[in-house]
Amino acid sequence: MVKSVVVAYALWAAGGPLGLHHLYLGRDSHALLWMLTLGGFGFGWVREFIRIPAYVSEANQDSEKDRRRPPTMVPPPVGPIRFAGQVCVGIYFGTVALIGLNSLSFFYLIVLPLCVGAGVHLVSNAGQQTSDLQKTLTACLITSPIFYGSTLSPLPISLAATITAAQHRRFKPPRAPGNKQELGPRLYRLGLAWLAFSAPLGYCIFHNTTATLYYLSDCVAALLDIFWFLPWLRSVLEYFLLMPYRMLCFVTGGGYYEDAWKKVLEILLKEYTEREEEALQVLSLEAGASLEEITHSYRELAKIWHPDHNPSKDAEATFMKIHEAYEVLLRWHRPHRFK
Repeated sequence: MVKSVVVAYALWAAGGPLGLHHLYLGRDSHALLWMLTLGGFGFGWVREFIRIPAYVSEANQDSEKDRRRPPTMVPPPVGPIRFAGQVCVGIYFGTVALIGLNSLSFFYLIVLPLCVGAGVHLVSNAGQQTSDLQKTLTACLITSPIFYGSTLSPLPISLAATITAAQHRRFKPPRAPGNKQELGPRLYRLGLAWLAFSAPLGYCIFHNTTATLYYLSDCVAALLDIFWFLPWLRSVLEYFLLMPYRMLCFVTGGGYYEDAWKKVLEILLKEYTEREEEALQVLSLEAGASLEEITHSYRELAKIWHPDHNPSKDAEATFMKIHEAYEVLLRWHRPHRFK
């Protein structure tokens, strides 16, 4: 079936960041890459505006007669955009692994390098090119122990994997005539790959909802603070960031008012974790204790159990436990966040 440039552009505009146009053109690796990175972090999706005619032409070429490519023994040229994409996606996959899988055994020795290598190879496999997956993963496994335990380790691991992939780049072999797969099995494999990528991250996010909301609110505040010197731009950004909440108010019939999103966040965070409940018990407080009550209880207990005033053997350990409980409850309150 001949592919249409018009249809490809329509799918690019409607669902380009999700790779719909690549799925239409039979570029499943590229479609998966776009699904996991939202169109190459947006930059790749915009760049494809001028690349779609070439993609359609490649899709319409016959696998044996019309496709013109150098001999398979001649490697394709090194592209700086592909190289940069391999490094970025490798770091991205490594960061996701750090967030969702860091509790696994041998994480820094096996799990992290395999995740980074998978991201690098996914970019290597986009389009008509590919690389040696085994050698790419080997480079990751060799590099990983050098930076064991470092949160910055995805960067050097990704660089090593990208250089290795570039050294072993090659063209994909032509497909046999009539060897076109049905859409159903293709979507099934893409769905499994997407689920394997997103499930650990989703579990981590929902398992740590309170910490996640704190982090997201910090990110939003930091993003808006960057544009303090351009109040109008800050207002525009805030408007779009709060668009989902405005839509919710419109659908439910509720009114939108200033700083409503902060109150929504505050309500969402009014759920104690197990650690926070233990902290309340340490300070002899009840749920819903105010910041003043927490501070007062901490100071009273600190006077009693401070090692300088209490000679008992358990004084130091008890004092540290009281101090840790106080820090936990302070993080829960975050009063400055809702001013």
